[in-house]
Amino acid sequence: MTPRKDAPDSGQIVGSADVDQLAKSMLLLHGVHDDDDHGDGDVGNGRGTWSKAPAFNDDRAEALREATARDRDRYLTSGLVSVDCRFCHVAVDVKKLGPAHTSVQWNAEATRRCAYFNDIREAGGDPARERSCPKLAGSIKHAVAEGCLEEMSSAPSPGDG
Repeated sequence: MTPRKDAPDSGQIVGSADVDQLAKSMLLLHGVHDDDDHGDGDVGNGRGTWSKAPAFNDDRAEALREATARDRDRYLTSGLVSVDCRFCHVAVDVKKLGPAHTSVQWNAEATRRCAYFNDIREAGGDPARERSCPKLAGSIKHAVAEGCLEEMSSAPSPGDG
């Protein structure tokens, strides 16, 4: 086999045009293929397409959807209680995880209507840089004192399987 005249010498820097030419010549020589034997496209889920993920029957797929919905609910809403700010009357979802840890889920309306955050915006600041609204913190303490919010949530934490 004689080397091609236009092939670069070993050690020579190859440009992108040379790489494209090499790739095209390899495709012509070896054909288009990959290392996996997919047969006629019937491998995998049985619908004529190939997939690395196993195909689940309808019962298993439905069970997976239900488990995902339960996980989403547990992570995002479990144990949250709606608390109204006694100052500006916005409602946020709150979960106390301990004396020094409170999870507050703000929604767009509450963020827009919060008087404390509006004062910051009017002064040219960014309320997203604030840790929280101090007036809401007082409302959360009041909700705990009134028994509307548990001081330590009894809802299972997301990481408990």
